Amino acid sequence: MAGSFDPYDKNSWFAGPMTRQEATDLLMAENDTGRFIVRNSSSIQGDLVLCVREDNKVSHYIINKIQQGDQTRFRIGDQMFPDVPSLLNFYKLHYLDTTPLIRPAERKVEKVRAKYDFTGSGDADDLPFKRGEILTIISKDEEQWWTGRSSLGLTGSIPVPYVEKYDESQLDGQNSQGLSSPVQSGSSQLLPISRSSSERNRYNTPNIQRKLPALARVKQARVPNAYDKTALKLEVGEVVKVTKININGQWEGELRGKTGHFPFTHVEFIDSENSEEDES
Repeated sequence: MAGSFDPYDKNSWFAGPMTRQEATDLLMAENDTGRFIVRNSSSIQGDLVLCVREDNKVSHYIINKIQQGDQTRFRIGDQMFPDVPSLLNFYKLHYLDTTPLIRPAERKVEKVRAKYDFTGSGDADDLPFKRGEILTIISKDEEQWWTGRSSLGLTGSIPVPYVEKYDESQLDGQNSQGLSSPVQSGSSQLLPISRSSSERNRYNTPNIQRKLPALARVKQARVPNAYDKTALKLEVGEVVKVTKININGQWEGELRGKTGHFPFTHVEFIDSENSEEDES
């Protein structure tokens, strides 16, 4: 039986970064064989993995990304394809081991709340949003950039440090600290944000207007690279005197008699909860 999914609808089948175990658990929860997802390879950057529910197991097929001159091709086994949709379309009609591809696995709807305004970083794929806006995550394409959908149905790329997890079971009246915890990327340093597909390391800082210097409390610990002598070590609860807000997200300040830089995502202004500027 041929699958009925659209191989060109990437949002339906691409799961982005996901561990082998997470993919296995997701697909084993499905009742039907032929359910699948495509995830990033955790061992080889650029490669993908086609994960398929086959009988009582989940198979993980490596998809190698091959660069041939100025052309990129994708290889699975001894088959070569010009793109991933062509590969998926082929296996709608042909068996992998015990089944062809029937349809993508159902994934849990995940939503996030915007912590700051984001007007875009100059890329046409960006999805601008306002602080407090609720976005639906479509795919976690990269560590720092996900694809999201707004309440108006618009889709685009959103920077991970600008959002936090949102639980719809919680009351909207709760503040963000009682509501959820910030989304973490798995890295001790979130900034600068960049994309593997393009050198995208400049973006808009949060829309915070205030007189400097200003005091900010550390909300996330940070141990900088030992070779970076200009970075500040941060401990939760410490108070930093912010002296400069840079557009690249690396703010400057003073702490324990030392002057240096640090990611803005690791601190919050002490009066941010009640400042008029933040409510604009």
